[in-house]
Amino acid sequence: MSQRIVVTGAGGQLGKVLVRDLQKSHEVFGLTRETLDVADRAAVGERVVKLRPGVVLNCAAFNDVDGAEENPKADAAAASDALLIHFGSDYVFDGKATRPWTERDLPNPLSVYGASKLLGEILAPRAPKHYVLRVESLFGGEGRTSSIGKMAGMLAKGEPVRAFYDRTVTPSYVEDVSRVVQRLLEKKLPYGLYHCVSSGVTTWHELAMELARMMGSKTSVAATSLEKAGLKAPRPRYCALSNNKLADAGIELPDWRSALYRFVESRSKG
Repeated sequence: MSQRIVVTGAGGQLGKVLVRDLQKSHEVFGLTRETLDVADRAAVGERVVKLRPGVVLNCAAFNDVDGAEENPKADAAAASDALLIHFGSDYVFDGKATRPWTERDLPNPLSVYGASKLLGEILAPRAPKHYVLRVESLFGGEGRTSSIGKMAGMLAKGEPVRAFYDRTVTPSYVEDVSRVVQRLLEKKLPYGLYHCVSSGVTTWHELAMELARMMGSKTSVAATSLEKAGLKAPRPRYCALSNNKLADAGIELPDWRSALYRFVESRSKG
């Protein structure tokens, strides 16, 4: 059944793909940073209520902890009796696990960014009808500004790539995330939190090596550690998320190698 859907952050990596796919079957209003300040409570409320959507997809990144005391998107969705789909992050965890994190594990963010993502998750339930989809290391889409997109660009130019051997991840391919959103709208699963990531676990170095192989690149892929990177914000080491909850509900996500292969194929065509 066709629905009226508002997508905030429609100019971003994930937002563009969702607008592209959902408008094939639904009436979609894509709101970009230029057309709507998602931190402006009054503006968000006025715009969303005026559009009368049945679904609000929040793809807009908002990483200011001090400024995130309120979630205007959740409140606007609630006021419109709309379903809210909010996107979270693996950065809500401290990375000290030895197996993929589940939705039942308690968050413990290491950084301001992680804390802001956790706050977004906490505020999302202000909309009684809501899903929080935790995604991780998003890649794909038109912009190709993701870590994987940047690595692919470097490999294509013959530039050496360095990747962490001590960070374990389950990346999310935007095309697969879009399919999950479409399935959620169709299946109407119980509201709540779900991990929306590729199946299988990998390190950044293993992923980079596989990316080089798929691209037929002979460029050097060197293994490096978090300590040597000298990053300002701490990164959780073990970031892998379990997608078993979605799978048990009948929505299975492909292996990360399949996602990576399709990403490489899309680059060769575009």
